[in-house]
Amino acid sequence: MPLEPIEPFEPVSAETIPEDERWTAQIKWDGVRILTYYDGRECRLYNRKRRERTFHYPELAGIRGWCAASSVILDGEMIALGTDGKPSFHEIMRRDGIRRLERVKEAARLVPVTYMVFDIVYRDGRWLDRFSFRERQDILREVVREGDHVRIVPSHGDARALFEVVRRERMEGIVVKDVESGYAVGGKDGRWRKIKYYRDLNAVIGGVTLRGNVVNAVLLGVYDGTGRLRYIGRAGTGRLTREEWRRLTGRLLPLRERDMPFASRPERPGDALWVRPAVAVRVQYLEWTDAGTLRQPSIQAVVDVPPEACTFP
Repeated sequence: MPLEPIEPFEPVSAETIPEDERWTAQIKWDGVRILTYYDGRECRLYNRKRRERTFHYPELAGIRGWCAASSVILDGEMIALGTDGKPSFHEIMRRDGIRRLERVKEAARLVPVTYMVFDIVYRDGRWLDRFSFRERQDILREVVREGDHVRIVPSHGDARALFEVVRRERMEGIVVKDVESGYAVGGKDGRWRKIKYYRDLNAVIGGVTLRGNVVNAVLLGVYDGTGRLRYIGRAGTGRLTREEWRRLTGRLLPLRERDMPFASRPERPGDALWVRPAVAVRVQYLEWTDAGTLRQPSIQAVVDVPPEACTFP
């Protein structure tokens, strides 16, 4: 019987690191959440929004070579490394953002991926969601064989020391987990907590500036609780290549509109062209300013999320 995709358990944001023995810590990888489903016949991959990604990552197709279970649901993060040898959201989006599947083979050659597995929800016909995190980790190590494209995420008892390593290496952050916690399918609560070294969010583009007919900066917004688009800053830096800026220009200029879409007025609006809020990007930033805008926003990738999903964190 085919396994239906589930909504994964999500951590909540936190500012402080718990230090008692009830908690364990794992690195928060800067990648794409991927769940693996194997019913004994076929292996299928889905992201957190239950959109299929099986054909984007052929490296995992031969699941019998790296997983000993007769049926299984695994939870993890698909990552790709940047030129600095660290996980890069921009790089993994070169794989996950592919729309024409005939490009996957070449992309797999150019952008190798690793599946960082951190949980197991189902094994050999039995749901494990009521098992403790500690118990599920023992089962995970029994089932998964690490290899070129698959790794088990290690857990660390000293969360503060792990965060210091993450801070020193300028990685995304850590997730601390209650070792007695079950796995809440479709849930989000404080038994899992994410503490980020740097912050990021999805924002929608509501305006652009041009240099030589190519977009060189975007004006960003997120929706508030009343459905109004609030301006949060302008970004012209990040990880996009020159060719990616050109492709983004091709998507944005046909969306030009006369009226400003933002409910709050941007600074220096005179040089901006307004566009219909339809294209979203992942933005990394240092902090929020008192004016309600992002400090040092940096675009990491164009993302396939609906505009209305771009909200205040």
